[in-house]
Amino acid sequence: MAHVLSAVEGSVVDVVPIKRALVSVSDKTGIVDFCTALQKNYGTELLSTGGTAKKLRESGLEVKDVSEFTGGAECLDGRVKTLHPKIHGGLLAVRGNAQHDADMQAQGMSNIDMTILNLYPFEETMKRENVTFEQCVENIDIGGPSMMRSTAKNHVATTIVTNPNQYDALLKELAENNGGTTHKTRKLCAAKAFALSAKYDGMIASYFAEQIKKDESDPEAFTKDVVAPRVYVPEFKLKYGCNPHQKPAAILSRMGQKLPFEVLNGTPGYINLLDAANAWQLVKELKEATGLAAAASFKHVSPAGAAVAVPLTDIECKAYEVTEETRASLTPVSLAYLRARNADPMCSFGDFSAVSDVVDEQTALYLKKEVSDGIVAPGYTPEALAILKSKKGGKFIVLEATKDYDAGINEYREVYGMTFCQKRNDTVLTSDHMSTVVTDSAKCAPVNDAAVRDLIVASICVKYTQSNSVGFSKDGMMVGVGAGQQSRVDCVKLAGRKVQTWYLRQHPKVLALPFKEGVKRQARVNARVRYIEGDFTDEEKIRWNEQFTEVPEALTDEEKQAFLANSTGIAISSDAFFPFRDSIDHASKLGVSYVAQPGGSVQDGQVTEACNEYGIAMCHTGVRLFHH
Repeated sequence: MAHVLSAVEGSVVDVVPIKRALVSVSDKTGIVDFCTALQKNYGTELLSTGGTAKKLRESGLEVKDVSEFTGGAECLDGRVKTLHPKIHGGLLAVRGNAQHDADMQAQGMSNIDMTILNLYPFEETMKRENVTFEQCVENIDIGGPSMMRSTAKNHVATTIVTNPNQYDALLKELAENNGGTTHKTRKLCAAKAFALSAKYDGMIASYFAEQIKKDESDPEAFTKDVVAPRVYVPEFKLKYGCNPHQKPAAILSRMGQKLPFEVLNGTPGYINLLDAANAWQLVKELKEATGLAAAASFKHVSPAGAAVAVPLTDIECKAYEVTEETRASLTPVSLAYLRARNADPMCSFGDFSAVSDVVDEQTALYLKKEVSDGIVAPGYTPEALAILKSKKGGKFIVLEATKDYDAGINEYREVYGMTFCQKRNDTVLTSDHMSTVVTDSAKCAPVNDAAVRDLIVASICVKYTQSNSVGFSKDGMMVGVGAGQQSRVDCVKLAGRKVQTWYLRQHPKVLALPFKEGVKRQARVNARVRYIEGDFTDEEKIRWNEQFTEVPEALTDEEKQAFLANSTGIAISSDAFFPFRDSIDHASKLGVSYVAQPGGSVQDGQVTEACNEYGIAMCHTGVRLFHH
């Protein structure tokens, strides 16, 4: 065994035997077994106080009271127990340092090699119903953090243990090192302790800041002079960030909190997890608002499609290549994903998906044939999980959402060295938000249950779409999503082109395209879209023609317009108010019958009148849904 030499001399410390340990824990999980191993196997002397000492003695262990060790009685209602020079001298003394050795002997001090502790449960206290400020203050630990920091500071010779989940690894190390810990382990334990200290103090600082706000006349007062640190724990590395040159990259959790997902298969990337976080929130809210199974297809932090489980029509089955056999076997969750994926199947290529319900075998089989990066869901049947794990040669990403995950009230984001803080947008759009109809009921379509459902689907979808955004929906599914445009009318036009493409996919000439046998599914999807768009280059047209048994007759502009004239019953939602009527003028060409928007523009009257002219019913939700 290597000896512990003087840190002053810069010596490297290896294994330190645990001859004396100080124990003070509120969470007594595993403490008896851990201390029994220390004392019975290695002869460790145990120092303790209060309930911890009582429990250890009842278990047959020999325990010396801290007051006996220090020669000072506990006082001030227990506020002063371990705040004593003999405790902190025993923890902080540099082993092998002549001056420290002399001071220790003069003061009658003895070394302490390990501290095992938990901090007072301040967080649990402050969350209790009807708890007072004074009760919270009384649960601010002083002695615990002091011992923890002293032990961690002197980690060259002392071991700090702050969580029962460390016991097993430490017992293994003690067994391998004849009752001692290695320098690497002590350093790691110290790092964890300082992180816990930062979190603990940050929690207290944040709590005080909230209390100070309550004392202000303005409940949203900004308390500039109070620092609120946040502590993160590295969970796993990522291959890179948004781009390959952005290294290192990693996922971190808030200390003491789980991640929102567990990785069941595959290796998620930076953008995958951004998509997963947004997509999961979207489908959760759709399920909550409608009571229907929901799904979303995400690309680059905006939905390509989203939908709830509404039965397919015959013409939709043909357009989405759903056989009668498949149609008969569709479950609610597989139906929702089928609709979400078919909103814009070109953009959904290589998507990250989310569903609100447990993934069943039917849903997994549908996912298996699509080009997709991964999925997040609340759970998976064994059959479904086996299917998904085999996709992409075992690389398909499968995430299971953490049950009852608490994202916190506020959210933080660091950009270019600045940290932004805001209240998380936890507003869930429901039928109540669609109850304020501002248009003339005598001129406009009645806002029935199906219309409300579609307006909810569109509104929740745009809530998770990069702004400016509008979204069109029909029969419980998004049929056009426009994201990230500076002009709202441009956003309507962008999404509107997607609506037209979606609707024209049901045109008889599109459905009758004579594909050669062996043309792959995604190639058929792309070919139909290009047929609708029609703007081929000469070289592109040659390659396009090769996919068919005979060259298809062109779909003319006149045929398109005649077919589009039958479009009706479409809903549109906007994440912010329409500043001018031009968006409504354009939407009227797309078969829109219903509009949801926050309202609040000086042009509201003009926009409402435009809706009345076209017979479009409009609801003011009163909620802006910008998302950046």
